[in-house]
Amino acid sequence: MAVVSVLFIVAITLAPPLQRYFAQRAQINSIRTQVADSKSDLVKAQEDLAKWNDPQYVADQARTRLHFVFPGERQYIVLNAKPDAAAPEAPAAPIANQIPAGLPWYGRLLASISTTNVNQ
Repeated sequence: MAVVSVLFIVAITLAPPLQRYFAQRAQINSIRTQVADSKSDLVKAQEDLAKWNDPQYVADQARTRLHFVFPGERQYIVLNAKPDAAAPEAPAAPIANQIPAGLPWYGRLLASISTTNVNQ
């Protein structure tokens, strides 16, 4: 009986510190994962910064995104061009199949909001 009582007292004494130890180990592992993710994000941001420090890259981005041209150049934009058969189409979001096609843009916007809220 005395041995059982001593073991019970030792178990009660050691339980809270062991619980805190394992909880802290889990927190440390979580923080290590966050640090590793942050380091990879930092590396990606440094690579992007290095790209944007290159004048040629900035000029290419201005041409493609903003349709800028250098002085003396002419830019032609083809309207209503037929898409290439070889170019794969981007898959539409699943919600796009549930919205009627004949609505104006604001009707489609409202329909997408109401459809999304219903699905959640």
